[in-house]
Amino acid sequence: MTASGLLGEIADVGRDARRGGYSRHAFDAPEHDLRTWFVERAQQLGLDVETDRNGNLWAWWGAPGADAVVTGSHLDSVPGGGAFDGPLGVVSALAAVEALQAKEFRPAKPFAVVVFAEEEGGRFGVPCLGSRLLTGTIDADRARALRDPSGVTFAEAAAKSGLDVDRVGADPDRLGLIGRFLELHVEQGRGLIDLGSPVAVGNTVIAHGRWRFSFAGQGNHAGATLLADRVDPMLPAAETVVAVRRLARKTPDARATVGRLVPTPGGTNVIASTVDLWLDARVPGASTPALVEEITQAARAAAEAEGCELAVTRESYSDDVVFDESLRRSLGEWLGTPPELPTGAGHDAAILSGFVPSGMLYVRNPTGISHAPEEFAEADDVEAGVRALAEVLERLAR
Repeated sequence: MTASGLLGEIADVGRDARRGGYSRHAFDAPEHDLRTWFVERAQQLGLDVETDRNGNLWAWWGAPGADAVVTGSHLDSVPGGGAFDGPLGVVSALAAVEALQAKEFRPAKPFAVVVFAEEEGGRFGVPCLGSRLLTGTIDADRARALRDPSGVTFAEAAAKSGLDVDRVGADPDRLGLIGRFLELHVEQGRGLIDLGSPVAVGNTVIAHGRWRFSFAGQGNHAGATLLADRVDPMLPAAETVVAVRRLARKTPDARATVGRLVPTPGGTNVIASTVDLWLDARVPGASTPALVEEITQAARAAAEAEGCELAVTRESYSDDVVFDESLRRSLGEWLGTPPELPTGAGHDAAILSGFVPSGMLYVRNPTGISHAPEEFAEADDVEAGVRALAEVLERLAR
């Protein structure tokens, strides 16, 4: 089976007719179907599959044990996301295992393919939730209390899917099994287009985080309330969206985005009582919090001018990540010195890198677009990624 063929098997799961692309979120029906598919495919390769206390799937080639070589990615998506972000790493791992089995290779070290839960944060708002829980970098009580847009908590959704929610949280015994972790991912930018290479080695991940800005005003009638009498939280929210772009432009290499804004109650002829917006901010080095503070000051000034109140909550944050130098050097040597690339996108490998030697491989995306239906990878490049992954896994597992 090829990685492209495996992607074809799941091509109809979670299609989003309204947004385009795919909407596959933690513990929802499409994600459940994908997890079932993964278990079946892994078992066909003779792998033993188990679910850890945080909902991450582990497919073991041989007995679990210490100093394990682990590869994989995620199956969930952002709302209306592309077909490759996450699933490419999973299907490439399965295809690499099959390729190694075909040449009668047997790993001398414990070996596993992992599927991390809720990497995108598309349902519960915190990215890389499965790997954060595994590593203990998010408090278990906070994670259990996270709510999706419908008000369902992570604990409720996890319990409905069969997890023991009382055991959710840091899992040092399982984390301690990982000797090396490697994640293959579609590139989420244009680096490889310009470099003319199908595969690259990841070197850094830019610091990034998410903040929720909650503006509170006075809900009222859109026709009966004079402009002078309004306390409308939509105005400072709108001014904040503009300020995000204006202030980010003043910070070198900053990326700052408002991709979600929710007014309550949300009626066309109703002045909102509250408006929530979410800021995604990413700046290399230690400058992300400083940019967010500038944006917060602008938002507070706008709120005060309208007579509104503002609460700002940090939902997640990760510092700059530099992937393990020794592993990165080995990847380059084994793969014929492909280019190295930084990324502004977050990954489970970045979370794990603070605990175990971790690395990343990127596969060229000819559109340069990600988190959208236009995300793509050519079949030949996908197979080049599988060959690179198999080569590295074979060397690591000897």
